Amino acid sequence: MIPVSDEDIRGASPPIVTWLLIIVNVLVFVYQLTLSRSALIEFAQVFGVVPAEIQQGRQLYSLLTAAFLHGGWMHLIGNMLFLGVFGDNVEAVLGKLRYLLFYLAGGLAASIAFVVINLGGTTPSLGASGAVAAIMGAYIVMFPKSEVRALVFLGFFITVTRIAAVVFLGVWFVLQLLSGIGTLGLQEAAGGVAYWAHIGGFVFGMLIGLMHLSKAKRAKRQGL
Repeated sequence: MIPVSDEDIRGASPPIVTWLLIIVNVLVFVYQLTLSRSALIEFAQVFGVVPAEIQQGRQLYSLLTAAFLHGGWMHLIGNMLFLGVFGDNVEAVLGKLRYLLFYLAGGLAASIAFVVINLGGTTPSLGASGAVAAIMGAYIVMFPKSEVRALVFLGFFITVTRIAAVVFLGVWFVLQLLSGIGTLGLQEAAGGVAYWAHIGGFVFGMLIGLMHLSKAKRAKRQGL
């Protein structure tokens, strides 16, 4: 399932921070495209999260910069799509500055989770998925009954259906958790997917969502 849109908060100001985050991620990826293969590998090693380096107290800045790097077009498009669909309502509840800090903190929490699970690892983690997962975690707490319009692929047929956010995001999280458990004991993230970064970001987002639940309820009373 691929999310297409959700129910926006009526009267909310334009999600400027969400748009800016998408623009920054795209610009960084465009820069990555200009690099040679060897330069790109070095770029990922320097600005992506490498657990072994973090353990030695080196490249700590990468705990944040990794959230703005991506490994390919599909990686970028998927993350930006989820950010665009779920970010606006969370931004409306938190406010623009607090939302920006939350996004960065979510990326940090995801990176730390990745390091803890992959101690000694040398494969870098990169991508906005941990920070986006934090937004999704906050969303499932704040707007569980909000309807998400999603593309569903049934063989050669594609249809659009409406799914409650608690179901859509809940299924996503369970899949990440099951996949993450399957990677425990492995030295590197299986298949290059940092499941525990997703899990760490999502749980962090849920905690922040709970802290702002009363404000979210007021927004919902105004009407979605």
